[in-house]
Amino acid sequence: MEQKILIVDDEPHIRMLIEQTLEELEDDDVEFLTAENGEMALDIIEKEMPRLVFLDVMMPKMNGMEVCRKVKKELQLTGVFIVLLTAKGQELDRQKGQEVGADIYMTKPFDPEAILSKAREVLGLQ
Repeated sequence: MEQKILIVDDEPHIRMLIEQTLEELEDDDVEFLTAENGEMALDIIEKEMPRLVFLDVMMPKMNGMEVCRKVKKELQLTGVFIVLLTAKGQELDRQKGQEVGADIYMTKPFDPEAILSKAREVLGLQ
């Protein structure tokens, strides 16, 4: 069964870096989807139902917090695991992430091994 990971960031090099970090999962039938803003991300999430979303917080059109809140609180898509990725690492930001329903909050710069390990765990590919 094919599983999907959505990578959302307005910076093309960050999207590419995350995709390269996770590329070995392609051998496990994982498909990668990307979005460059929050509106695109929400549209893809509703249509494709990815199992895992790496979601940047600061983006144009709709920020990651808004996307997360819509997915988790309004659409109640509990099968979508959301990792908020942000440069903002203060406790207040983490609390906001929890309030909107993020499953995990990771700060940039991120550890590629931590990203790969979390993806394997969420997709059940240990």
